[in-house]
Amino acid sequence: MEFSELIKTATVEDVLLARPGLPAVRGTLCITSHHLLLSSQPRGDLQLWLLIRNVDAVEKRVCGSSGSITLRCKDLQVLQLEIPGMEECLNIASSIQALSSVDSVMMLYPFFHRPPSLRLRQGWHPCAPECHFQQVASQTSRWRLSAVNRDFSACPSYPPAVIVPAAVGDDTVAKAARFRQGGRFPVLSYFHAKNGTALLRSSQPLPGPKRRRCPEDEKLLGTILEEGDRGFIIDTRSAQAAKQARLSGGGTEPKSCYPRWHRLHRALERGRPLQESFAKLVEACEEPAPSVERWLGRLDGSRWLGHVKAALSTACLAAQCLDREGCSVLVHGAEGADATLLVTALAQLILQPACRTLEGFQALLEREWIQAGHPFQLRCARSAASQARGKQEAPVFLLFLDCVWQLSRQFPFSLEFGEQLLLTLFDNAYASAYGTFLCNNEKERSLCQLKESTHSLWAWLNQPEEQHKYLNPLYSHNPLVIWPCVEPQSIQLWRGFFLRWIRPSQHLDEAWEEMRRLVEGNNSCMEEGAGKG
Repeated sequence: MEFSELIKTATVEDVLLARPGLPAVRGTLCITSHHLLLSSQPRGDLQLWLLIRNVDAVEKRVCGSSGSITLRCKDLQVLQLEIPGMEECLNIASSIQALSSVDSVMMLYPFFHRPPSLRLRQGWHPCAPECHFQQVASQTSRWRLSAVNRDFSACPSYPPAVIVPAAVGDDTVAKAARFRQGGRFPVLSYFHAKNGTALLRSSQPLPGPKRRRCPEDEKLLGTILEEGDRGFIIDTRSAQAAKQARLSGGGTEPKSCYPRWHRLHRALERGRPLQESFAKLVEACEEPAPSVERWLGRLDGSRWLGHVKAALSTACLAAQCLDREGCSVLVHGAEGADATLLVTALAQLILQPACRTLEGFQALLEREWIQAGHPFQLRCARSAASQARGKQEAPVFLLFLDCVWQLSRQFPFSLEFGEQLLLTLFDNAYASAYGTFLCNNEKERSLCQLKESTHSLWAWLNQPEEQHKYLNPLYSHNPLVIWPCVEPQSIQLWRGFFLRWIRPSQHLDEAWEEMRRLVEGNNSCMEEGAGKG
């Protein structure tokens, strides 16, 4: 397929661009293989540079000899184009629709993007499993790095190297993998050095209606606990959903087979209910001038803040088991690639100060989301506006970012990064110039040769001229566990995301930049004073 086949009209003159909160601009509209450009008339200044992959929905309206196109973007921008000429309007709409829906990963912009300041292979895998294992090995000898999945045969959605109990061999691990949905056998997510407890993740076991057993799976989980210890299994499904899963071959770990593991059910929504909740909240935010009563009703009706509360509460439960109860924890739902990762990643942010630094947070995302097999390409294919949503889309990663924002609001000095990083991560998960969030797992990334063919988002963000934009000027290292309040009044709407194109943020951005300058100035004064002393 050639991109030229999808572009019916490449250039249109005298197009009017309208955006909420900004003055309208008239200029020349151009469509390229990956971007929508508009340069103003008569000066020719570039007013719009939109990655077409960012377009979520195209709405067209023809009136007489002209027409208008409304573009609803995945990052929640809404753009309106007034286009002279009915044929040009229809052609532009058709071209944008086709280019925004290209299926082939290899045709996406990251495979063509070549920023001069970066080189290929730079910045990939800031926390490879080998690096993570070195940290664990310096604290305990109870775990080992296994290459059982080196050819992705044990689990297609796991990386080639994983951390497993040292007491079990690869044969045992491989057989345990066949007893877990998608082969996602229990692996170490985090080792809590304070009391030697472990946070693990997996998918559901497969006992099915006949209550099958797997001695290797039982052994794997049994070796994690020392004599006299107990552990907790946090199942992110309701007890009823877990019971129903047994009828289709899934299920839970029975008490009789896993006697030292206690199961707790904490139902977290995923899939279509979460996607619909996101769409309802975006619709509520876009409603012009609603009454307070109507706004609060629509906010409550979306149930989004309830999902945030539930995710944080479950992460706190996992963290409490590890830190206060001194018990190891296994987290899983059904597939173990959505709500499971949400909980394990948030629990580490709560417990581990290193994860709250910019470098540590990138490593956490790489380890617990990207390498752990969250299917970004499926989940982030569409955003809130698309009417063509399938069964696979779900804003689980957005829910995680919202929870991180809640932590940053409650603990404004404890995270080294600010809101701008969270916004940038969302934007790049849904439409990006970089390959970091492409594909659904490490196997697919390997087949597409992402490291060899695309640039890493981390390499771009970590350039000194870019990195300062994402730092929190109020940051002060906090070695303590941060326990968020999850009462309803403490969970707030993330206005910087949901209202960022609706409510002008210029003054807030200016205040933030002034705060950054003041902090940097104070630090310089302190360093000069220390030098004179």
